[in-house]
Amino acid sequence: MTTTIAPSSPIELEPTAPSRKRWERPALAVLLLGTLVAYLINLSANGWANDFYAAAVQAGSQSWTAFFFGSSDAANSITVDKPPASLWVMELSVRLFGLNSWSMLVPQVLLGVGSVAVLWATVRRSFGPAAALIAGTVLAVTPVAVLMFRFNNPEALLVFLMTAAAWAMTRAVADGRWRWLLLTGALIGFGFLAKQLQVLLVVPPLALTYLIAGPPKLGKRVAQLFAAGAAMVVAAGWWLLAVELWPAGSRPWIGGSQHNSIIELTLGYNGLGRLNGNETGSVGPGGELPAGGNGMWGSTGITRMFDAAQGGQIAWLIPAALVALVVGLVLCGRAPRTDRRRAALILWGGWLFVTGVVFSFMAGIFHQYYTVALAPAVAALVGIGAVQIWGARDRLWVRCAGAVTIGLTTATAWMLLSRSASFQPWLRWSILVVGVIAAVAFLFPPARKRSVIVAVAAAFIGLAGPIAYSVDTLASAHSGAIPIAGPNVGGMHGMRPGGDDGPMGMMPGDGTRPDGNSPGGAVPGGTPPNGNPGTADDGRAARNGASTGGATDGTAQGGISIGGDQRMGGAGGLLGGSKPSEQIVTLLEANGDAYTWVAATVGSNSAAGYQLATELPVMPIGGFNGSDPSPTLEQFQQYVADGKVHYFIAGGRGGPGGNSESTSSAITAWVTANYTETVVDGVTLYDLTQPKS
Repeated sequence: MTTTIAPSSPIELEPTAPSRKRWERPALAVLLLGTLVAYLINLSANGWANDFYAAAVQAGSQSWTAFFFGSSDAANSITVDKPPASLWVMELSVRLFGLNSWSMLVPQVLLGVGSVAVLWATVRRSFGPAAALIAGTVLAVTPVAVLMFRFNNPEALLVFLMTAAAWAMTRAVADGRWRWLLLTGALIGFGFLAKQLQVLLVVPPLALTYLIAGPPKLGKRVAQLFAAGAAMVVAAGWWLLAVELWPAGSRPWIGGSQHNSIIELTLGYNGLGRLNGNETGSVGPGGELPAGGNGMWGSTGITRMFDAAQGGQIAWLIPAALVALVVGLVLCGRAPRTDRRRAALILWGGWLFVTGVVFSFMAGIFHQYYTVALAPAVAALVGIGAVQIWGARDRLWVRCAGAVTIGLTTATAWMLLSRSASFQPWLRWSILVVGVIAAVAFLFPPARKRSVIVAVAAAFIGLAGPIAYSVDTLASAHSGAIPIAGPNVGGMHGMRPGGDDGPMGMMPGDGTRPDGNSPGGAVPGGTPPNGNPGTADDGRAARNGASTGGATDGTAQGGISIGGDQRMGGAGGLLGGSKPSEQIVTLLEANGDAYTWVAATVGSNSAAGYQLATELPVMPIGGFNGSDPSPTLEQFQQYVADGKVHYFIAGGRGGPGGNSESTSSAITAWVTANYTETVVDGVTLYDLTQPKS
């Protein structure tokens, strides 16, 4: 006896590869071209973006050794605190086109466009071009994605590789071939070389997807997953092994480690320390404080992605994605084990769940821009859910789910937009009115004319807020270590702005916002951290989340320097790069080629600005936080005796490691005791070729 299933059923039939629609290619072209053009708009306003990585890009474009290890300077004193894969893309571009903001940031833009294209191709295979187009659009306009695909942090390459791994796994689920499993593992392994253990958050969803839905028998599926794991280890391990086996004396110190070990960096500062907050050499304590429940990096908990710090970056469509996941799994309930639609839901839903939970509860260093790792999963589930709910809207329970989705999306947009009352105040009211009407209208049986109107209304509700934030992001300059998308809403890291418990111990009562801007957008002292004049535009200028502003001394509670005095000639600080004047640059460049390092200063960001301005190596003593024990006092004294370092620049600051017992403090004390200071444009320098008599 056979059972006949109606071809019109939206749930029972396992899909084949969707046929090509006439509108599909033109729509994809518009999506990708529009994304490219939008991301290129005002790109140069970001300048060097994160000076810390920009300096490493400059170094790698000059030295192949610095290229391989990810050194902060071309003389290879110390590396950045991440593997170098994300730097390689930018460094190759700089080698081809010269050192400038565009040659560094355009590769990041292209990775963003590539991520949209790969997500489109992945979703299309299981749910067709309409779902793919929606998913690609959502990813392209997600505020934190717009920010990070125009920035030089590792996230651009990380997101691209994770999305590509999802595409490869989708192909593996379709035909069960070994090559797709090996490719999936290799992409994850290379992602490890972008940002180490964070890429592993998508491994459980990928493995579970194939274990459940892979076409071969269980034994072969398990063997293939082990092969994928081996490919992952090889793709990441070759570089780790090379670094570990390389003689320590002929390579740079591994930044972020206390014992010059890439394994220590992987498992400690960039590994378990991010989860439990016990990060040796970190910029401060993690976790939650007993009073108020706020740690240095904000309050942990299941609602973390919706709080003031993260909400506007990523949360707009998370409720819709979660409802779409539940609806999709129910609709696929009677499908075969190998059903590609259910496999896709497991993959994207697992990605969102695992990454979201880890981000919500990690007690160590956490920044808003990390949430870009959630963007592909949210976008895919929204695209899938929109098509599935629309296709099954003749069922009452699906219409109820659709109405709930519209209602939750409306409420989320209202909440997020209300946090910035001066930012497009009409928008939240428009979304509220349209959302209520659309939610009610969706409950009624589908009628063609009404359905089209409801669909347009739903698109407006879901995309208007993210697009508004994204447009604001494109129109604004972003620089520093903690960039933020969209308008100022306060509550960076879940803390009150401008008070004595402000972000990272912001100077009490200085009136600055969490992004380093004063309430009117102009930084005290007249110049924001990127060197561009501030404007009274409700704080949209130079959002970097790093500096306390020009006129303050940049020293936070507990001795942590946030931005330093970054006016012309300023020495920079923990999270903001130095801004040397022409007079200082001229001084450093004079006979600069005669020295291995034209200067040395405490902290990588302090060194970065001088290095970018002169394109000569500047030694960042102590690495990013100024807390790495490199170089030792004895090593530095030998460098000076050998005539390898010309100037020591005072005022460079690091994190808590910059105490009286740290290596960087010992070097500073030795220099000040043995060399005469000279002040140039407000910056104190010591000529290390001229000791005191």
